[in-house]
Amino acid sequence: MTFSPELEARFAKMIGNYPPGRQKGALIPMLLYAQDEVGAVTPEVIAEVSQRLKVKPLEIEEVLGYYTMLAREPRGKYHIQVCTNVSCQARGGEELFEHACKKLGLGNHGKTEDGRFSLEEVECMGACSWAPALQVNYDFHYDMTPEKLDKLIDSLRQMQ
Repeated sequence: MTFSPELEARFAKMIGNYPPGRQKGALIPMLLYAQDEVGAVTPEVIAEVSQRLKVKPLEIEEVLGYYTMLAREPRGKYHIQVCTNVSCQARGGEELFEHACKKLGLGNHGKTEDGRFSLEEVECMGACSWAPALQVNYDFHYDMTPEKLDKLIDSLRQMQ
């Protein structure tokens, strides 16, 4: 599998930052960057990263099974993650997630037919002081309300 020249350079630099025998430490960042470029951690990505880091594909599968930020299937262009852990729950996180489900017509791990939005209920985002929190791709949004969420989704719908 061939990645973009930019990602190839990033991978080479990343692997070079680890001493021989310790390059497995680059596994999660490589999977995240590959996912951003390819859209998901596909079997081809697994095979390529396995070969480059000299780890078994099963080890990569174990990582995929543990980390929810890694996806086997492409997510929506705007992947919305709503925290419903304790602090967010106490400040309306579950209601916010339910509101997002209704607004988008999706359930947990759902994706709109046009591929623009996907939705996921997640555990802690580390934003307890600003609960409830959600994330759209890599952008965090704090002190969210259903009204703020509506405005956010409507603004994303206006974007190309």
